[in-house]
Amino acid sequence: MAGVRADATTKPRPHRGFVVFKWLVYALLAGDVVLYALYGRVTELIDTAAWFVLLLLFEWETGGWPLPRRWLPMLHGVRALASVAVVVAVVGYALERVWLDFANEVVWLGVIALLELEVRLPPDALRLHKLRRVVASLLYLALVGFMLTWAAMGIGGEDPRAAWLDT
Repeated sequence: MAGVRADATTKPRPHRGFVVFKWLVYALLAGDVVLYALYGRVTELIDTAAWFVLLLLFEWETGGWPLPRRWLPMLHGVRALASVAVVVAVVGYALERVWLDFANEVVWLGVIALLELEVRLPPDALRLHKLRRVVASLLYLALVGFMLTWAAMGIGGEDPRAAWLDT
């Protein structure tokens, strides 16, 4: 069974500690999806589940996991469905007037667009790469701002536990 796989000779093996940490983060994110399914709004569940699926697909494709070629169309279909779900979540946040979540989602979409651009820009496009890095820095700064805002809302609110689910 021929599969699509990254060339193991060109890719260094990650340290076991990193692998354990990475899968622990994935487990925590899966728990996050369950929490939103139980206690969150529908938009939050769609948003969290879609990003989690996209992350797992990225892990699958870049982690050297064997993938039969016949599964590629299904993988691309699942990615397309998850991407549509992210857009649905963005629209949902706008319709619900949850502006902090909406802005966070738009910034994350910008980060993803810049990551795609990084892969596709020719290496000799130095000015574009410099501009991309500047914009990426601003977007990451905005994400830190969102995190600090949510933390302040949790600490300053009547029920700090409610900040975990944005309630």
